[in-house]
Amino acid sequence: MEISEMNHELTAMAKRLADFRGSLDLENKETRIAELENDMSEPSFWEDQSKAQKVISENNALKSMVDTYRKMEAELEDLEVSYELGKEENDHELLTELNTGIIELISKINDFELQLLLSGPYDQNNAILELHPGAGGTESQDWALMLLRMYTRWAESKNYKVETMDYLPGDEAGLKSVTLFIQGHNAFGNLKSEKGVHRLVRISPFDSSGRRHTSFASCDVMPELDDTVEITVSPDDLRIDTFRSSGAGGQHVNTTDSAVRMTHLPTNTVVSCQAERSQIKNREQAMKMLKAKLFQQEMDRQKEEALKIRGEQSEIGWGSQIRSYVFHPYNMVKDHRTDMETGNTQAVMDGELAPFIDAYLRSQID
Repeated sequence: MEISEMNHELTAMAKRLADFRGSLDLENKETRIAELENDMSEPSFWEDQSKAQKVISENNALKSMVDTYRKMEAELEDLEVSYELGKEENDHELLTELNTGIIELISKINDFELQLLLSGPYDQNNAILELHPGAGGTESQDWALMLLRMYTRWAESKNYKVETMDYLPGDEAGLKSVTLFIQGHNAFGNLKSEKGVHRLVRISPFDSSGRRHTSFASCDVMPELDDTVEITVSPDDLRIDTFRSSGAGGQHVNTTDSAVRMTHLPTNTVVSCQAERSQIKNREQAMKMLKAKLFQQEMDRQKEEALKIRGEQSEIGWGSQIRSYVFHPYNMVKDHRTDMETGNTQAVMDGELAPFIDAYLRSQID
């Protein structure tokens, strides 16, 4: 990078950080951090564990955002000083270090900008993710299992906690359905990009003739709702069935009817939970999942209405896949909404979803 280019990049970064400062409202955030830390110092803070965890989570998120901005601001000042010294003394070693520092700071600013895009009312919430195979039996069921592995690895790379709320294995391989509870800051904001139909093209390992097959699986993503969102569900609208858990677990699995299946009759919405040994806890979790699902359905309905008003068409169905994963005759993963693509299919299946999530989030503000 030439000296003139370095100067241009430093000026551009200074402008971006100034824009961030205006949108962040740092002073108010620092005031809020002080309020939260004062609450955390109260002797009665831990009396309500659920409320305490929310306060800690909000405080950590705010501190992370403010601290990250302050560090980038300090790094830019150091780079500007290095630039002036390197230019005056024509110090090639210093200019080489400056070049590296500029590239690293640009990357940090890009990552920070992406986090600022996660500003929706529920983006910071935990996420509930469901996977369902499409038609095609074992092929699609195996594809759903591959997606489960992909999302689990992605979540682990983000240090998110993943809990399997419900799991129905496939007849021969794969799975018929799975529900994950993914806990972490901005879990829903990141995963909302994954909602839709995912298409796989490959040589089937289940076809003795070695033919190419196309499989589909759907991914549904909902935010976990807190007490501030009121979703009323009448007991008269529910059918609740109990059954024995089918997955591996503690001593009560397959010995008591602890698993719960809850059906919302007016919408025919079904959720299941078998994560806990206690039927009571499974009922509580199933109700949370049901409310999240009903809430997401209402959000989708409102979005569809808005599209109709604007005269836009919204395709729904297996033909409207959001992303294709091609393993044969070439390797490519392509997102059809953003045109983001990569030939490194193995990395994607190992959870490298950042480029696709980033492209989707940026496309929402274009």
